Amino acid sequence: MLQKGFLLASIGGLVAMVACAPAHAAERVWVPSACGAEPDAPVVDVSTVEKYNASVDKVSAYEKAARTYNACVSKTAVKEETAISNDARDKIAYIHDGSTTVQQRIGANFTQLTTALKAGGAKLQKAAH
Repeated sequence: MLQKGFLLASIGGLVAMVACAPAHAAERVWVPSACGAEPDAPVVDVSTVEKYNASVDKVSAYEKAARTYNACVSKTAVKEETAISNDARDKIAYIHDGSTTVQQRIGANFTQLTTALKAGGAKLQKAAH
């Protein structure tokens, strides 16, 4: 008996899962070490009903392994991306705080210098009259 409906549903699910993955530069690909090796897609043999049914079983096993692997990859990616994001946020905050301190110091210097110049100018004008 042919398991056509199951195979088509499985292939449709796998295509949807792969279609959601973003494209990346071929020369540099991140791979999570904690997830093991990516499962290899099986070869489908449709030369006989028996081989077709065996292929359906292989595709089913691959689908389960691929979904498990993909879930691990997604979980690991989110964890690593979050760590990178948190690190970047901390570095940005450090730089921003330093920049703000310099701006406040320069602003205070200008306020102090302007006050000193005004007071000195007023004193000199009084002395000249």
